[in-house]
Amino acid sequence: MMTITVRPLTPADRTQWQPLWKGYLDFYKTSVPPEQYDLTWSRFHDPAEPMFVLGAFEGETMLGIVHYIFHRSCWTAGPTCYLQDLFTVDAARGKGVGRALIEAVHAAAKAEGASRVYWQTHETNATAMVLYNKVADRSGFLVYRMAM
Repeated sequence: MMTITVRPLTPADRTQWQPLWKGYLDFYKTSVPPEQYDLTWSRFHDPAEPMFVLGAFEGETMLGIVHYIFHRSCWTAGPTCYLQDLFTVDAARGKGVGRALIEAVHAAAKAEGASRVYWQTHETNATAMVLYNKVADRSGFLVYRMAM
């Protein structure tokens, strides 16, 4: 049985975080420039930013990451939490790592007085949806976006 520890990442965790985020981006067949890695990492460690990062560990080995952001909503007085990126290494899939990360975000959102945690995934990500369908309700909303 795997013992998973979930905790906020510190600046010393960057060398383990970056390959996992790259793995997430590769999974979705996209990339960001090197300076975006730097900017994103600095935002996680800036107390003025509403962006956060957690890592799931077995011992000292990072098995997964989750990024989440708090924002205001017109529908509630408290904040809303957007779980933006969730990724686990292949060897950890199906072993509770993704669930542990989602539960940790949910706990952080509850502590902040958030009304909900929400996220999106690609319609072809059937493996992740097996977990998501167990831990959350599917909203039925579709996402549209416009590039600038």
